[in-house]
Amino acid sequence: MTIQKQKNLRKQVAPFEKAVMKDSIRQLINTFLPFFTLWFLAYESLSISYFLAFPLTVIAAGFLVRIFIIFHDCCHYSFFKSRQHNKILGTITGVLTMFPYSQWGHSHAIHHATSSNLDKRGTGDIWVLTVTEYKEASIWKKIAYRIYRNPFIMFGVGPIYVFLITNRFNQKNAKKQERMNTYLTNVLIVALAAATCWLVGWQAFLLIQGPIFFISGSIGIWLFYVQHQFEDSYFEEDEHWDYVKAAVEGSSFYKLPKLLQWLTGNIGFHHVHHLSPRVPNYKLEAVHQHTQPLQNVPTITLATSLRSLRFRLWDEENKMFVSFKEIKTRSAATKASRISSQTKAEL
Repeated sequence: MTIQKQKNLRKQVAPFEKAVMKDSIRQLINTFLPFFTLWFLAYESLSISYFLAFPLTVIAAGFLVRIFIIFHDCCHYSFFKSRQHNKILGTITGVLTMFPYSQWGHSHAIHHATSSNLDKRGTGDIWVLTVTEYKEASIWKKIAYRIYRNPFIMFGVGPIYVFLITNRFNQKNAKKQERMNTYLTNVLIVALAAATCWLVGWQAFLLIQGPIFFISGSIGIWLFYVQHQFEDSYFEEDEHWDYVKAAVEGSSFYKLPKLLQWLTGNIGFHHVHHLSPRVPNYKLEAVHQHTQPLQNVPTITLATSLRSLRFRLWDEENKMFVSFKEIKTRSAATKASRISSQTKAEL
């Protein structure tokens, strides 16, 4: 894509980079009201049977993902026109989703600025090693990486580790405002949990909030994972890295069924979001539909996205994700070829 085409693409997207108050308010209503209603109905259902309450917590988890997308927009100052309003709502939704607004907003901004850049990985993204890096790594680093990339760890232990540990502490170089926001978020989370336990009892709280927390967390990590971990993604060293290419080619279009697309706040149009984070989530689909170049991007579906579970390493030579098994098979074939060549030479 030429520089002129990139400029034209950004120009086409620019008109959508404005929040619309009535649309933002509408989304708040159709997200928060169902979530709290489902939470209340799940609590009332406990007196009948947990088998009646549990399905309600599963649906509520979907709405908590939607609340996170609102939080995510606030971090980009795209949900409201006012930065102050974004900060206030971002902190509130951060309490509900257990994410500190300032801390996560800072690391996520770095993620956007360095996404798919092989020389600037490590902040706000999934841990990715190249084939060469993995081969040269120590045995302990290889073990740690394999554990990290294991689906049961990433999507099972991952939500618990991120929400209860990582999100509760500031980075060493965090500024005062960021630190204070994290402290405030932690205090409000404890206060909200304590108040809810006082109202409904700690057992009911855990039976309802536990599944909501775990399911929504697993979905969130899955969405973040699959939006950048697909076979023919884009990764380049800094000198060759390009922001627009990283957005359009390194972020997937996750084509979900309409209901799931709605629940996940259109975040499947991730290529649009990375191209312009200032576009509110409720405008992402419109940008995709009205911008022709964005319709020719890597597209994955629920079925094809499952293939990403086997992707482990980035193959710099072939520009694609590969599995550990593929690397092992390739190494064995190379070794066999080398031995064969040596044998022929000796003969």
